[in-house]
Amino acid sequence: MRKSKKKRKAIKRAIVTILLLAFGTSTVLLAYLNFFASDDSDLSGEWIAEIDVTEQAAVTALDWLQDIEAVSVSLEDMESYMQNLTIQVNLTMEKTSRSGGTFSGNVLPDSYDTCNQAAYEAFAGAFRELLGERLLMADYGDAVGQEEVEALVADAFGMSTEAYLMSYGPVLIPPLEDLQAQYDGSGTYETVDGILIRRFDAGGAEAVREEYYIRKDASLILSGEAGSAAPAGRFFSPYPMLYTLQEAESGKKP
Repeated sequence: MRKSKKKRKAIKRAIVTILLLAFGTSTVLLAYLNFFASDDSDLSGEWIAEIDVTEQAAVTALDWLQDIEAVSVSLEDMESYMQNLTIQVNLTMEKTSRSGGTFSGNVLPDSYDTCNQAAYEAFAGAFRELLGERLLMADYGDAVGQEEVEALVADAFGMSTEAYLMSYGPVLIPPLEDLQAQYDGSGTYETVDGILIRRFDAGGAEAVREEYYIRKDASLILSGEAGSAAPAGRFFSPYPMLYTLQEAESGKKP
């Protein structure tokens, strides 16, 4: 009986020792993370993200081209023409307190223009090819290449295929004004428990935007809206949004 009691006491002491060691280890770990681990709340720097509008442009172009009688075209066909259509968004942040600071963001107009131009160039290429196929079906000639189709379009409409599609075809990518309403603006920010809270000045996006974020080295991922659904008026859901930190001109990484 005594041996049984001694055994139980020994087990209790062992359990208490293990718990104390575990508590001590976790406390040390928490202290280390608090004081020595990298501070992911410091989001200072210039960040660049790319909005991929390839699929939207391909689907929109496909819907319009399918009206060409007797010509078969698939989404895969359009995606082979339209590749890597992206628009850059800038987000500059400066930390001014322990968990916050100021920010400004904007869609880069030159990037938008380049993307729009590339989309219509690809659209024009697909249009010329499909129109050439339709002309062959109609016994227009033995060979109708893109140059011949381009000449026919210029003769019929007084402008290039690309100019014609930009003037009378569908809008392939989101309007710049809509993207600016969604991404342009400045104000203050703070980070709280993995949530980036941005408060916009008048004239920017919605007054307050709360987003889950992850900072890992030179990457900043905004993974979704925190707390509530995206406000009305958003052109499309941008998440997940990957920002990449740009190197300083001096060559040093922040």
